[in-house]
Amino acid sequence: MPGNVLITGASGGIGAAVARQCARPGVTLFLWGRNIERLQQTARTCELRGAVAHVRVLDLANAQQALTALREDDDLAPLDACIMAAGVPDIRPPDALTELPETVLHIAEVNFTTPVTLATEAARRMAERGAGRIVAIGSVAAFHDLPFATAYSGSKAGLLRFMTALHAAMKPHNVGVTIVSPGYIDTAMSRRLDGARPFLMSPEAAASRLLQAMRRRDAHVVFPKPFIIARLLEMVIPRPLVHAILRRARVEQRPLQS
Repeated sequence: MPGNVLITGASGGIGAAVARQCARPGVTLFLWGRNIERLQQTARTCELRGAVAHVRVLDLANAQQALTALREDDDLAPLDACIMAAGVPDIRPPDALTELPETVLHIAEVNFTTPVTLATEAARRMAERGAGRIVAIGSVAAFHDLPFATAYSGSKAGLLRFMTALHAAMKPHNVGVTIVSPGYIDTAMSRRLDGARPFLMSPEAAASRLLQAMRRRDAHVVFPKPFIIARLLEMVIPRPLVHAILRRARVEQRPLQS
């Protein structure tokens, strides 16, 4: 396991699970999140496992602030790995014609603009040092034209293409770049959804798959397997038919709890 690891979204979900699985003597963790109480809880768990943990509270909607923070952390302890696990979802309300423009902007900033900015700076610094790993969490939503989640599926599709392109650019410099595209994970984000969550995985299982992919330096990993099949099926079914099916889907989400 790399010695110095930055993890965004470390206050819960996959990010916290990745932090716990990375934690051991000799590892320094830079844990970013928005909820200070949960972030500190993750840090304490990691420290009990022998790691050194630094916490940072910030909003990833501010890409410049996040970029400055990455530079500060990398100056303090050159990063061996940068794992971007933070993300935000949204489902269009059933009575709305579109998502709110402000919501679309926020999703684009958190799910695409800031991650690609951080990945670019991490890649530049790691390439200069001749080693490093960069991982981003995407989604199987990137493969599908979801009428009820246009901003979410679009942001994840953009992130997927950026990360695979960065993988191609960084391979000669010994910098591994990986994007993982999971299905439903049992997190606070997915629990807001009303309806079935097929092939639900635990955050711990998803974190384990992520770290395996990082160690192998895979460009792209999709899990669980049924979503690989769903992706292949959509590629051969005429798009108008796919769109007609997706428009009939009824997916709703409960409001965020304060």
